[in-house]
Amino acid sequence: MSDRKLYINGEFCSSSTGDTFANINPATGATNGIVHEAKAGDVDRAVQAAKAALNGPWGTMPQAERLKLLAAAADGIRRRFDDFLAAEIQDTGKPVSWASKIDIPRGAANLQLFADLTRNIPNESYVSDTPDGGKALNYAVRQPLGVVGVICPWNLPLLLMTWKVGPALAAGNTVVVKPSEETPSTATLLAEVMDEIGMPAGVYNVVHGFGPNSAGQALVQHPDVAAITFTGASATGQRIMADASPTLKPLSFELGGKNPAIVFADADFDAAVAGTVRSAFSNCGQVCLCSERVYVERPIFDRFVAALKQGAEALKYGPPIDESTGIGPLISKQHRDKVVSYYELARAEGATIVTGGGVPSLGEEWDAGSWVEPTILTGLGDDARCVREEIFGPVCHVAPFDREDEVIRRANDTEYGLCAAVWTSDLQRGHRIAAAMDCGLVWLNSWFLRDLRTPFGGTGASGIGREGGIHSVNFYSELKNVCVKL
Repeated sequence: MSDRKLYINGEFCSSSTGDTFANINPATGATNGIVHEAKAGDVDRAVQAAKAALNGPWGTMPQAERLKLLAAAADGIRRRFDDFLAAEIQDTGKPVSWASKIDIPRGAANLQLFADLTRNIPNESYVSDTPDGGKALNYAVRQPLGVVGVICPWNLPLLLMTWKVGPALAAGNTVVVKPSEETPSTATLLAEVMDEIGMPAGVYNVVHGFGPNSAGQALVQHPDVAAITFTGASATGQRIMADASPTLKPLSFELGGKNPAIVFADADFDAAVAGTVRSAFSNCGQVCLCSERVYVERPIFDRFVAALKQGAEALKYGPPIDESTGIGPLISKQHRDKVVSYYELARAEGATIVTGGGVPSLGEEWDAGSWVEPTILTGLGDDARCVREEIFGPVCHVAPFDREDEVIRRANDTEYGLCAAVWTSDLQRGHRIAAAMDCGLVWLNSWFLRDLRTPFGGTGASGIGREGGIHSVNFYSELKNVCVKL
């Protein structure tokens, strides 16, 4: 049984109120251990510790030394790979085949990227004429924002946490991390790594808890928190924006999606099927980038649906630590109930359930977990709730289309704008459609292929701002111009 404590000012500690909550394994329904819930007073202690570090050892440390510590933290994750992997699987239930290749390697890579990138970022400088015939030198100085509140989701806990902590620390800020209450473990393990590498106390702090009336709300509303970065549901982003508005904090939001995949008849059929199986059902559909709306050109529609069904049904349930397991559980019983309610709604709306649509029976050891069946729907109109609302489970609706202009219009008919996947062998058409998509990221003949230096983020209800490479560093720093008359 694990005991996930708060980490404040370089020390592990219990909640000041003694409040705890259970950490549940979603694969089995068993209790992993207890988590200490931070209240407003605990959050304030963490923020004050972060401020002290910012005004003390961290703020005065040369950039090269800061980035060396960040790289050491990346090495620490790699050194303790098995510990991080076990914790991530225990918290999320995701298959080892995913977590070992995506979550933990990317968690380390995020810290390493920003350690390497930040030391090579140039600043602007200009020499200009002055009205009196002289010259002036203008140069930009990059400075940290201060204490950054990092609010993390449960679907990719380590990956998305380090995606924020990396650039925040690289830019010279200190952080207070609020992991999801569903997945507290890897943020706590990273605190152990920070201890091991000698990170100054107060630079990295962890406060566990919930949102409203708990750690999350206290962090967002704290007047000494300079900025908030959040990945999660769009509705939660709205609440954070409202809570942060009195202090005018900068916000970086990566929110929900109802992403389209578009498959043309000239696409590499097998690659498009395999790619769509992956984009619809990876991590049990619990990735903001997953394809919940699939549009297939009519000449190959029936064949594609049949092949997609075969691919979905080939996904194997099983113990998360088994390399052959292809799909894990949802994160919680509550989330499973939500996803199953959409399966029921799809039936009520008149959908054809091609496969899935329920809860599997896996035997006594696993039936208390949060498992659902990968589900393929057809036959719904574009105005159906199951086609318009984000479900965030292993489900997609597949619809035929006839013309390029038609599918562009239908794909863009959504309040979300995170990503799209386009499958075609016509490169000109691929570029043309990519330009026409109202979203932040388009994949041509691939999915989830990432260069971490590129801009990442959405439009509309899918978020505010861009992360990745210099775009992340720009959010976590302020540029000050200095003008010198020569």
